[in-house]
Amino acid sequence: MNEVSAPIRAVSVRIVNKGKHPLPSYATEHSAGMDLRANLDAPIVLAPGQRALIPTGLFLELPEGTEAQVRPRSGLAFKHGVTVLNAPGTIDADYRGEVGVLLINQGQEPFEVKDGERVAQLVVARYVRVGFVEVADLNTSERGAGGFGHTGTN
Repeated sequence: MNEVSAPIRAVSVRIVNKGKHPLPSYATEHSAGMDLRANLDAPIVLAPGQRALIPTGLFLELPEGTEAQVRPRSGLAFKHGVTVLNAPGTIDADYRGEVGVLLINQGQEPFEVKDGERVAQLVVARYVRVGFVEVADLNTSERGAGGFGHTGTN
């Protein structure tokens, strides 16, 4: 049985592009993230263990109730050990500065970040704000206080 999915309605995000590369866009119909490109005057070489803030030239005005998440690109992580250090990095709706990507080289070889290189993904997501209610005890659950590895490895 084939299911017909309703078209996804895009949310408008105001953006200023002070860089020299095209705006981020979705690579495929069902992509969750858009690639962010390095906006550099000269390449940056990351030695193993070194980190750097990579500029994108992009400035966002996100709608209230959303955040933008800066996530690693799987190809950079797999092939070179290069990832986003604070993944996912959160861009709040009231932030108006330049979008930067905090890359770290966890590989064994130096990695050169070139101008225009796709260095991360940007995912815009809704979030829920909460108000805490302090109580003496929590309701019980089937899992209880079981933490890391509690449910097994298989």
